[in-house]
Amino acid sequence: MARVAGQIDVSKNEAILDAAIEVMAERGLGASMGEIARRAGVSKQTIYNHYGSKAELARAMSERRAHEVSEVLGAPGAIDRPEEALAAYARLLMVAVLNARSMAIYRMAMMAAVTMPDVARAIYEAGPKASRRHLADFLRLENAAGRIDAPDPLEAAEFFAGMVLGRFQNPALLGVSVDLTDAEIERVAREATTRFMRAYAP
Repeated sequence: MARVAGQIDVSKNEAILDAAIEVMAERGLGASMGEIARRAGVSKQTIYNHYGSKAELARAMSERRAHEVSEVLGAPGAIDRPEEALAAYARLLMVAVLNARSMAIYRMAMMAAVTMPDVARAIYEAGPKASRRHLADFLRLENAAGRIDAPDPLEAAEFFAGMVLGRFQNPALLGVSVDLTDAEIERVAREATTRFMRAYAP
């Protein structure tokens, strides 16, 4: 079946998003679509045809990351095992956020808030905001099932993410190395989940 105008195959799309993250992490707002296209092995026009603007490309980058973190909440059986699902979400969140490349993108978004607010807004709405809403949807189902008592699922989602990232995110944003081992990530994920479930016990 022929693709519609602006549509590209999955492998090219993944290559573009990988290249965009790499180049934007290195060069911030100075990242050129031409350099992104070169590293992705596509034409600059292909990127513009598919995404239209740098803001929409940034949105797609953030959407992919949010999906990678939140996908575990929709896995078969997750709703019946909230502790395991939340711990898995916490692990993925830490790995996705607390790394040098992600921090570079966040710094870029903070600078863009003044000079390119559409880019900053796209990164926030499709990334952190979407991820918390996915978590809130999961917590809403848990609340309905009587496994937790969370009158405001979105607020509860923000509290949980705050416990997980807490003391690590600001140092990472400021360039202070946050080099967590797998064991440390697991410990924080489990501790945050345990405390959260106790706080919202029915």
